[in-house]
Amino acid sequence: MLEELKSNNLSLGMITNGYGQFQMDNIKALEIEKYFDVILVSEWEGVKKPDPRIFNKALEILNVSPNEAIFVGDHPENDVLAAKKVGMKGIWKKVSQWNNVNADYMVDDLGELPNIVEKLMNS
Repeated sequence: MLEELKSNNLSLGMITNGYGQFQMDNIKALEIEKYFDVILVSEWEGVKKPDPRIFNKALEILNVSPNEAIFVGDHPENDVLAAKKVGMKGIWKKVSQWNNVNADYMVDDLGELPNIVEKLMNS
């Protein structure tokens, strides 16, 4: 999925709450760091989701406006609602502990993202 998104010349960013080194160790272990143009970890940024400042910083670094951006996350408030509040599209990666999430799109599997991104780019 990341390979496919990146091959479409999209800028990709990651915002994650948590401890900096711990999160980066996980990202490196998954070998996904190379796909992202920016990775913001809340501990190192001094602010965490759902604070709009961390979303705005990512947008600024990527040089995109909120209406050009999509945020994917598994938390209804910290990810989806927070992204929507700054003007981004919010995609919820479904998890069983929540229902009735107010998202622009919902996915069961992250592999669905390239099709959604393509739809949004062509609309």
